[in-house]
Amino acid sequence: MVKAYILSRGSAMKSLEAVKTLALWDRQNKSVFSVADLRRIFPERSEKTFSEGLRRLVAQGVLERAARAAYVNALSQRSRRYLIEEIAACMRRGEYSYVSLESALSEFGAISQIPVSRITVVTTGRGGLIETRYGEIEFTHTARPVRNILACTVVMEGRPLRIARIETALRDLKRVGRNLHMVDMEAYRDILAEQAAA
Repeated sequence: MVKAYILSRGSAMKSLEAVKTLALWDRQNKSVFSVADLRRIFPERSEKTFSEGLRRLVAQGVLERAARAAYVNALSQRSRRYLIEEIAACMRRGEYSYVSLESALSEFGAISQIPVSRITVVTTGRGGLIETRYGEIEFTHTARPVRNILACTVVMEGRPLRIARIETALRDLKRVGRNLHMVDMEAYRDILAEQAAA
């Protein structure tokens, strides 16, 4: 665990020390932070000092404000391939969330039109559409039990979120009443057959 950077003489967050601290977290594969995370990493004596320091780090390009409650280490050396998923996980921390619906179906090849700059996520947390500087995150609430979610999704190495199995993604699409016209059912059946034969 990276130790919190203790500010000396009650000063505001200093850029150089902040960059070093964030680099330590970066090496532990963490580049997205909630406001609560940043308060723990950069403990301040007052909310005003913390807020001013946070604004300064954003203005200096050390942090990027991804959404209302999520910040990204702008100097991260990690791949940004799954950054939007990291942001989604950060915004629904403590909940079970997984990539599903159109996003999952497009990854499997059952939807020919891949959604651009939007990720569809099913979560036990709140639903809603969140706009970030990296694209939109559409959260859809589910009341399914955790054991069902775990059984119907898979973990992929390097990805922050679980991903729905193809049959789960189609089931979720039907459950929320989405239009199925984009789904290539022939491709869907072929994928299921390939998976069964594997």
